[in-house]
Amino acid sequence: MLKKNFYFFLAIFFVFAFTPKATENVDLDMVYKIKREGLSNSTVRDLSYYLTDYLGPRLSGSSNLRRARNWSAEKFKEWGLQNVKIDSYGEFGRGWDIKKSYLAMTTPYYQQLIATPKAWTDGTDGPVSSEVVLVKIDSEEDFAKYKGKLKGKVVTLPSTLSVTTSFDPSARRWTDEQLDGMKEVNVNVSGGRTPMSPAQLAQMRNARALNQKINDFFLEEGVALKLTGTRGSFGTVFHSTGGSYSTDKRKTLPELELSAEHWGRMVRLIENGQTVSVDAEVQVEWLDDDYKGYNVLAEIPGTDKNLKSEIVLLGAHLDSWHAGTGANDNGAGVIVMMEAIRILKTLGVQPKRTIRIALWGEEEQGLYGSRGYIQKYVADRQTYEKKGEWDKISAYYNLDNGSGKIRGINTQSNDAVVPIFESWFAPFHELGAKTIANRSVGSTDHVAFEAVGIPGFQFIQDPIDYGRGYHTNMDVYERLQMADMAQAATIVASLVYNTAQRDEKLPRKPWCKQ
Repeated sequence: MLKKNFYFFLAIFFVFAFTPKATENVDLDMVYKIKREGLSNSTVRDLSYYLTDYLGPRLSGSSNLRRARNWSAEKFKEWGLQNVKIDSYGEFGRGWDIKKSYLAMTTPYYQQLIATPKAWTDGTDGPVSSEVVLVKIDSEEDFAKYKGKLKGKVVTLPSTLSVTTSFDPSARRWTDEQLDGMKEVNVNVSGGRTPMSPAQLAQMRNARALNQKINDFFLEEGVALKLTGTRGSFGTVFHSTGGSYSTDKRKTLPELELSAEHWGRMVRLIENGQTVSVDAEVQVEWLDDDYKGYNVLAEIPGTDKNLKSEIVLLGAHLDSWHAGTGANDNGAGVIVMMEAIRILKTLGVQPKRTIRIALWGEEEQGLYGSRGYIQKYVADRQTYEKKGEWDKISAYYNLDNGSGKIRGINTQSNDAVVPIFESWFAPFHELGAKTIANRSVGSTDHVAFEAVGIPGFQFIQDPIDYGRGYHTNMDVYERLQMADMAQAATIVASLVYNTAQRDEKLPRKPWCKQ
């Protein structure tokens, strides 16, 4: 009898000891509806056309970004979303549009060159025809060599820029092994990134100071145009900022960025004793009528009397750089998030919590839009004083890594959300999305929410060729992965719905709860 009781209690022990913990409730009927709408009736192709080809580049503060804000707000109204508004978060700075840009080599032979103006730089004073002068300045003493010799000239500087052949695939998807590796948390006891030595810091500061003095010298000497090579290959022009969107209206040097191949050929010709001449003209327009920055907001209002004041946020940044049409950075994120909320609205969901979409402005210049929203509605970023929405936001979901399909999510090292996301992602394993990586990632708008204790998440996406084209003239419609974006929008819609329906807000990390 004693032996029988022993085995009975032992069996009971094993049943309770190894019974899986209760998982999150998942409304599989709604997941099915979301999948059917998102994968069978997707509108990502139409959204992609309008956001890239039709609206064009969306540089912060530009006319096209203003058009994009108006277009997206009207689209939200068309879909029946509520509380649609273009909401100012505060001052950004000056807007800037390119009206004309042209560059061609005329000597030793004719060749139109791939080039684009650096952002927020002035235009040329009409057409320019000039020999290109290769200016070599290593210290302030070298200025004397060029004093009085550069007026009306086109100049360029030596560089270590080079183009190397890559033997890796131009596009790729994450392998299962790579995704499994993302689940592993690296323990770093060295304190993180190795700091720069005092000598390295001094060298960097001196180089920056000399570069500013060179530009000031060119302005004083009346240089007509500066040419700069950029990293990249196969004709890509990688963006950079040559001027400032500051309202102080400081004069800047007209400057064009060239593809590495075209710039390299020009410099090699000059270094080998050939005369290189160019024809060029740059016309720009400064927009001084409105210095504010804006976000576009819209909602599906909550319906639960106790929870409707709480918020589930999804978003992406609407601005881009100006050489391409901002397709993967971050048109893709905008398209996916717009499609996700369209799916939910089309299905007529009545969420417990309010679902709010935010299309952020001016992310590329320092997360202006999301940080401005935080400052206005959530918490003071310096003092951490809480504002009205701090206790209301359950989570913020962000997409900003191109148009590759979602393969999982990064938890921002929030252990408590791991089992929740595991349950929510289970219906999407067959779509390739099942990696819950308990790690933190940065560099985009979700970090603005994380910084004040709000759960903010960025998805794991297949890179495709994102790193090759973003911020360049080749970040255009043709680089978008339509099927992948439909998959991503479907998954986002499901996660947002689950978050809105959950009995409690998503758990916050311990330091974020007070």
